[in-house]
Order: sequence, then C-alpha cells, then structure tokens
Amino acid sequence: QMESIRKELGEDDASVVDEYRAKIDAAGMPADAEAQARKELSRLERMGEQSAESSTIRSYLDWLVSLPWSTRSDERLDPVGARDVLDADHAGLDDVKDRITEHLAVAKLRRDRGVADDVRSGTILTLIGPPGTGKTSIGESIARATGREFGRISLGGIRDEAEIRGHRRTYVGALPGRLVRALRDVGTMNPVILLD
Repeated sequence: QMESIRKELGEDDASVVDEYRAKIDAAGMPADAEAQARKELSRLERMGEQSAESSTIRSYLDWLVSLPWSTRSDERLDPVGARDVLDADHAGLDDVKDRITEHLAVAKLRRDRGVADDVRSGTILTLIGPPGTGKTSIGESIARATGREFGRISLGGIRDEAEIRGHRRTYVGALPGRLVRALRDVGTMNPVILLD
C-alpha cells in the first residue's frame, strides 16, 4: 500500500533514478566521471530508497551533477592589457606585476605556438606579505585581467587536510574538499582560486 501511495505522489524510486539519469546526461561530464556516476546510479537503483546507504549515494550523485564539468571561462591572455588592469587596481608592487605579466606572456606564447596544455599545466603563484598588502586584491585583478571567475578559500582554522582535499565517502557526513566546493560555487572549471 505504501508503494502504491508513493507512486501516486510521484515519490517512487524509478522517478528518482530517472531524474538522476537526466541530470547525468545534462552535466557534460568527462567519460570516467560519467562512468562512475552511472555505476553509482545503478547501485542506487538496485538497493532502493530504504537502504541505509542510499542517502550517501544520493549525496555523492548530487555533488557530481552540480559541478560545472563542461563550463569554462573564455580566458584572455593579453599581457599588456593585464598590466593595465594591474596598474589601475594597485599602486606600487612592480615586482609582483612584472612576474604576473611574464607568466601571462609565457602562457600566450605557448598557446600561440600550439603547445598543448595537459592536466598538470595549471599555475600556482605564491603571494607573500603581511595582512593588508593586497594579496587578495591582486588575485581578483588577475581574474579580471584574464576574464576568469574568482574564488577565495579561507584556510584559517583548518587543522585537517581532509577539509581541503575532501573526506572519504565511508565517513558519516563526508563532504568533498573546499577546492571542489569552490569550483561548484564559481560555476566554471578554470577559475582563479586564491587559497588565503
């Protein structure tokens, strides 16, 4: 009787599975992520909603379909324009501006010569200085100069690296790391992320 009531209300397991299947199709995931999502979806379909593990699988699937897998910002690699943005936003800091401009010039040269980027081709810039010297605003200026989204992750008070990289799914209340959450929040796969 409960099953027939759920079907009348549209809360049956099949509708949940179909909803996830449609979300996975629309997410634009890479092949390996999509294969993992479909594997988890088939596990959910086999075990049903009454299983204790179904909420863990649903949470995992919710995170997979909420990421901006196929959304990227149109990156502008213009060293001269970037220097103009940096000069307009900040007085002084010439050595920092020179280094950022050099990095953008090298990235533009690589793209113009057809050097393919691989998974490890992201860049890490380290900004060092006391509070109030403009580290966060330099990050915002870099994002504005390159046409990318900006995300800031505050690392104050973190004692466990699992908060940054994410917890294992076996833990109760496991969440993805702050980097994954930042990607979801900014809505693109190529933002400028500041670990502050």
